[in-house]
Amino acid sequence: MGDASGEFEYMALDDFEELLADKPASERWELIGGRVVRMMVGARWEHGRIVQNIAFGLEQRFRASGSSCQAFTETFYLKSRPLEAAMLPDVLVVCGDLEPGATSVDNPTVPFEVLSPGTEARDRFEKWLVYQQLPSLQHYVLVVRDRPYLEVFDRIEGAWTGRPIEGLDAVLALPAIGAELALRDIYRRVFAA
Repeated sequence: MGDASGEFEYMALDDFEELLADKPASERWELIGGRVVRMMVGARWEHGRIVQNIAFGLEQRFRASGSSCQAFTETFYLKSRPLEAAMLPDVLVVCGDLEPGATSVDNPTVPFEVLSPGTEARDRFEKWLVYQQLPSLQHYVLVVRDRPYLEVFDRIEGAWTGRPIEGLDAVLALPAIGAELALRDIYRRVFAA
């Protein structure tokens, strides 16, 4: 596995999937562009609360509207063989039916990543390089953990554009999935509001 010295193990997705079968239950691993990355286990409570708030808010909206979209949190893999990737976004939105027993998808619509000092560069650069190549992806949302601020990337007519959203009174609109979330709800019980 990779370590602080900068030496990393590279492998194909098929080999990574075999490796996952023997991984310790207490560890989380990702494959990003063929590079094996050990994930942090045991994030700060604020991270977990934000992830729960996003997933809960989205699920409420999906059920109310009868949407085929679903939100998954931190344990459902996004896999792509052509991109040699197996990633665990903090929140992953998938629209449409899933096969019974599925443990991964290759057609996400929106991944959310909650940024921390240890993951920000990987989420902002390495994962983004992979995400933007997925044809089904319509939005990518980076959520700052320590203040009410989001960076949203939208695919509009085949090109990616970015937009910042800031403050508890702001609203995140995700037209591709027909959902809106107030930042006040995303950061509920993290920041006084």
